[in-house]
Amino acid sequence: MAGIENWGAFSRAEPELAKTVEGRFGAFTHHILATLRRDGSPRTTGLEVRFLDGELWLGMMPNSLKALDLRRDPRFALQANPGEGTGMGGGDVRVSGRAFEVTDPEVKAAYTKEVEPPEQFHLFRTELTEVTRTYVEDDKYLVLQVWKPGAPLRTIKRT
Repeated sequence: MAGIENWGAFSRAEPELAKTVEGRFGAFTHHILATLRRDGSPRTTGLEVRFLDGELWLGMMPNSLKALDLRRDPRFALQANPGEGTGMGGGDVRVSGRAFEVTDPEVKAAYTKEVEPPEQFHLFRTELTEVTRTYVEDDKYLVLQVWKPGAPLRTIKRT
């Protein structure tokens, strides 16, 4: 699908931003995933993520509501845990896109070499439609970086 890329393509296009985003997700174990319920309303839930082999992976418990949501409608938004307090070292980062379930036993086996999921689990590979970072610069600017596939990185500064 045009306008959608995986994590590896994003990392090659914007290596500095990708490193920062991975660092924010790596700072904490649990993050917030937004999916769409059957009626179209949002559902937010906690989630662990993994960057492995050029992909951003989402692993989930069997038949969890978020997994069922993604099976029905693959659109998602993912926000890194901001941590304690208001510092948010590295800024606030969000990733949006589509998640597609992977059922190939070999792919799932490769994934489990790095993590210990439950015996049964859902594994989703993501395709990105937007990566956003928001942070404060020099204690006076709010900086917003927005990347979308096929477009240059946009940086907006607000006072």
